Amino acid sequence: MLLGSNKGDRIKFMLLATYFISVKAGEITGKSPVYETAPWGKSNQPNYLNQAIELKTDKSPLQLLKILQKIEKNLGRTNKGNLSARTIDIDILLYDNAVFNSKKLIIPHPRLHLRNFTLQPLLELNKTYTHPVLHTSIEELAKACKDELKVGIFKPK
Repeated sequence: MLLGSNKGDRIKFMLLATYFISVKAGEITGKSPVYETAPWGKSNQPNYLNQAIELKTDKSPLQLLKILQKIEKNLGRTNKGNLSARTIDIDILLYDNAVFNSKKLIIPHPRLHLRNFTLQPLLELNKTYTHPVLHTSIEELAKACKDELKVGIFKPK
């Protein structure tokens, strides 16, 4: 999954989301470094912090989605448009090797391969993981990605 925050105390929201995920959804088995990234699709807002997290869970994809949406809401997330600034955004990018498609959730995330802010943190977790639909490794997807927005390791000031 991918955490993102670009509103308020970004680090605090990332840490709280990680904590609540570990309490409510399962065991966190891996974390990428935190990246600072330019906003994708809407440039007139603050930069994001993003982090990929690997989770071991006994929850189904829809159960997991419901838990994550509740965490987002409890941390002040309001849905004011798809690309608006947010305290926390938690996306399920992949779920083992599953392909899942419902009105509420699509796995793998349909834009995962188009966004460096997603691919760079995923590289840190498992660059050889093969995308279950595109049949291409995360490393190959990152090399082929045409997204030119700046993505770099976060360095607190």
